[in-house]
Amino acid sequence: MLKLEGKDELAKYNEAEEVSTVIENITARKLFNSRGEETLEIDISTVSGFGRASAPAGASRGKAEVISYPKGKVDLARRQVEELVAPELIGRNANEQEEIDLLLHEIDGTEDFRNLGGNTAYAVSLAVAEAAATSYGMPLFQHLAGYFADELPCPLGNVLGGGKHAGGKTPDIQEFLVLPINAESFSDAASANVLVHQRIGSLLRRKDASFTGGRGEEGAWAPNIKSEQALQIVAKACDEVSEELSVECRIGLDIAASTLWKQEEELYVYDREGIKRNSGEQLDFLLSLIWNHNLIYVEDPFHENDFESFAELADKARGCLISGDDLFATSKKRLTRGIEISAGNAIIIKTNQVGTLTDAWEATELARKASYVPIMSHRSGETTDTHLAHLSVALHCPIIKTGVMGGTRVAKINELIRIEEILGDRTKMAVLSL
Repeated sequence: MLKLEGKDELAKYNEAEEVSTVIENITARKLFNSRGEETLEIDISTVSGFGRASAPAGASRGKAEVISYPKGKVDLARRQVEELVAPELIGRNANEQEEIDLLLHEIDGTEDFRNLGGNTAYAVSLAVAEAAATSYGMPLFQHLAGYFADELPCPLGNVLGGGKHAGGKTPDIQEFLVLPINAESFSDAASANVLVHQRIGSLLRRKDASFTGGRGEEGAWAPNIKSEQALQIVAKACDEVSEELSVECRIGLDIAASTLWKQEEELYVYDREGIKRNSGEQLDFLLSLIWNHNLIYVEDPFHENDFESFAELADKARGCLISGDDLFATSKKRLTRGIEISAGNAIIIKTNQVGTLTDAWEATELARKASYVPIMSHRSGETTDTHLAHLSVALHCPIIKTGVMGGTRVAKINELIRIEEILGDRTKMAVLSL
């Protein structure tokens, strides 16, 4: 169950200060994410507090994820919040997070939230947690994890992109990432990522005078180059910034291999490069990238059902995080299968892949117990909601993947800077064990 480590203290505080977390009202509205797609925002009022949360959306969604919205999309989801969810939640206590999340499952009645929608469950669950936290005058991360939650994650930032997030003649690989691993503070790490992003822009303009500064959905540069050229530019920027700031900036990749996999051919098709690779050739290709560029992170290197290849790569690429997003889909069931054969050693945590905060917490705890690195992650279609920052701290994720540039990405980064200020001298940066 969710920790809520100070539950006894909160009960005493309730009596002394007459704080009430009883839910009085729920409002659902339709708004837009960073791609201009409709999404759902939920407001929840308690007697003493208020919570608001909005749902993100992915461009490349794994087949094992819950259904984002019911067949009637956001309009139906909004009506269902008013007609089905609100009557069940009003009058309940917002600090009963696990019970409320279980109730959302019961109202939906399916394994994949196809009736209510996973995004509906996500927004309601998170708004409930925020309403409880504000009722006590506490930041969300402390409400969920207690006073001793004091470790900030390392920011994993998308600085150059291709694939579904960029399109056109950009690289086949979806994301080229940077991860500062020895910064003294989160602010320093975030600054390093920004400088790498800026430096890559300068290097791209120097390489191609016709480069117009185009960016993909997550704010990463979207140039007309191939993957190997992109890696060389990112490596140069990382080397320069590492030397200037005395912060070690390492390179990561999100291959998004499920988008390259052609089931009918049983091949990975790299259209930009005009190359097709079978599973063995894909493994050799990835190992060469890891060794030649000293990669620290590779996400979704194989398609979402190839657990065995994930295991083989993790075994051969020691010292590099091999992370599953589409592979695991924040699912305890799929993660358990991966743990059994050591498929990878890291997992992307996207709460709306499973629906509720409790579901995401359980997957994160399972990962940590199996020595998998949990990575709290944004989605390509984001809102300016900042809860992701709090969840990364509350769920003890040593890495947060949340972009570098753009308002919806910077919102999370800036919130972590504020959390760093709240923690003050108690702040610690996560240490990665590779």
